[in-house]
Amino acid sequence: MIKPRTLNGFRDYLPAVMIPRERLMETARGVFRSYGFAPIDTPTLEYLEILTGKGSDETDRQIYRFEDNGGRAVGMRFDLTVPLARFAAQHINQLGTPFKRYHIAPVWRGERPQAGRYREFVQCDFDTIGTRNVMADIETVAVINRLLSSIGFDAFTISVNNRAVLTELLRHLDLADQSVAVLRCLDKLGKIGREKVAAEMCEVADVTAAQADKVLQLAELDGEAESIFEALPAITGGNDEALLAIDRLKDVFTGALAAGVPRGRIKIDVSIARGLDYYTGVIFETTLNDLPSIGSICSGGRYDNLAGLYTKQELPGIGASLGLDRLLAAMESLRMLPDAATPAPVLIAYFDADHRDNYLRLSAHLREAGIANEVFPDPKKLSVQLKYADSHGFRVALIAGGNEWGAGTVQVKTLATKESTEVAYCHERPEELTSCLHRILAEELQ
Repeated sequence: MIKPRTLNGFRDYLPAVMIPRERLMETARGVFRSYGFAPIDTPTLEYLEILTGKGSDETDRQIYRFEDNGGRAVGMRFDLTVPLARFAAQHINQLGTPFKRYHIAPVWRGERPQAGRYREFVQCDFDTIGTRNVMADIETVAVINRLLSSIGFDAFTISVNNRAVLTELLRHLDLADQSVAVLRCLDKLGKIGREKVAAEMCEVADVTAAQADKVLQLAELDGEAESIFEALPAITGGNDEALLAIDRLKDVFTGALAAGVPRGRIKIDVSIARGLDYYTGVIFETTLNDLPSIGSICSGGRYDNLAGLYTKQELPGIGASLGLDRLLAAMESLRMLPDAATPAPVLIAYFDADHRDNYLRLSAHLREAGIANEVFPDPKKLSVQLKYADSHGFRVALIAGGNEWGAGTVQVKTLATKESTEVAYCHERPEELTSCLHRILAEELQ
């Protein structure tokens, strides 16, 4: 016998998790579409040259790669942004700009698994291609806020920075050539602390202790947005490019407030750098106030040069990605997931085989009225069927035996309270029963 098992870093999704997972995707689709983002899809496999050298040395190591049957070097996508850059370069003449897309699909990274982090996971991405205007940056913050709110979160923080502010500081410190290495070190500040980051900068990025201290002085700016904006010019050197980068960050902050993002949910955090090399401007990280240890559950930023690897046409872009599986892990920890293993709220008990067709007709009428339901497949004892209903999270059970069918009634049992109500029902006039069910199901959701 072959032992049934999954690969390390991969997981199966049972209905109790897959049902809310699909609901999250449906919620995300609704939010993305409400802002005008259109769906696309791209292949799982790309030519390896499309993927490598776009994220970082670390992501290059994490790519699942192999030679296919045609002798081509191919890789499995590690995110949805690099394939988007290739997609846009290939199809933008047909699509036009600005082009707004969302993409919900699995990606693969051969990294060390940890809580809420797997080697195969789904990303929910949305991006705007073809504009450098700050309006697209502001809208990205607004979408993140709407997305998390629609999913059911209230206490979260969208941290915003501008990579260009960091870049100008590094130029001021004569560290422009070491910028990638410095920013990768800085991205670890929240994980390993100031001293270790400073030591790593000196060792890996070849900076002096004084230069590392200046970078960390910037990263450690904290407090109200206005006080941070006031301090930035002096720290960054105050040249024209630095001032433009700071003004951009101000515009994103004030614009997001105007777009309806509550002030308590947006934070200017000049310590975040994002580890991927392709970010060039505004960057985002979103954390849950009640579970900060899970890390960022929605991240992204502006990447104005990525598509330049595939086309001479300028295709600046900005977007963010919701880490669906990390968010699900957080919701499990916070007990936000409903305890249900069925997407149907109503179970129709089937315990009188002589009335099989009546059960089927009842089921069809409910479905026509928009009430998802399941007919138990075997005419077993009612107690067995009610136990099944409880264990799978059904909210209502409908009970009708020979007596009920003869009297033209159905028992409606609310499983949470164990209360039963007798409701008139016949196939020709199902409205009384469907109205009763709609009312019960709506009350349970409140």
